Amino acid sequence: MKKSTSGKLALRLTGAITRFILNIIFYLLVVAAIYRGATFLYRFSYEVFGSVARAQAPGTNVPVQIYRGETTMNIATKLETSLVIVDKYSFYVKTKLKEYNIMPGTYILNTSMDYNEILEVITDSKNSIAAEESIESAIDGIGGGNGSGGTENGDEPKEGDGDSGKDRDDAGKNGEDGDEG
Repeated sequence: MKKSTSGKLALRLTGAITRFILNIIFYLLVVAAIYRGATFLYRFSYEVFGSVARAQAPGTNVPVQIYRGETTMNIATKLETSLVIVDKYSFYVKTKLKEYNIMPGTYILNTSMDYNEILEVITDSKNSIAAEESIESAIDGIGGGNGSGGTENGDEPKEGDGDSGKDRDDAGKNGEDGDEG
């Protein structure tokens, strides 16, 4: 009879120790998940509300073309792919929270610019170095960056838009660029 009592006691003790170890493992996993979540949220919110740049000054100049009709997420993806911003999601959230209106054009951005500086540049069409194009003309291959502007949609190219008309004064003034036969 003593064997069965000591066997039951050993089973209970083993079960209690197993439950205790599993509880410790579970709580360690919960703490680790909370820690990772908190660090992710801190980093993400710092990118949205703080001053974060991809690289230290002086950085590298990168031309980025933004088309008319392009979504904010596409622009954010393009900036991340061009290594101008750290994270496309934090840039997207910042743009939507502040309700920035991104203007089409070609902009020279630097990898040492923070999100606020980038948004200052791409929300002012005067900073564009080339004529704007629509996303449809870029997809179709019409216009293709030859400086002919966005005439496909019935819009006339703008002549006096600061820097945007300088590159196409000779070829695009009368709508003749020599490609038509």
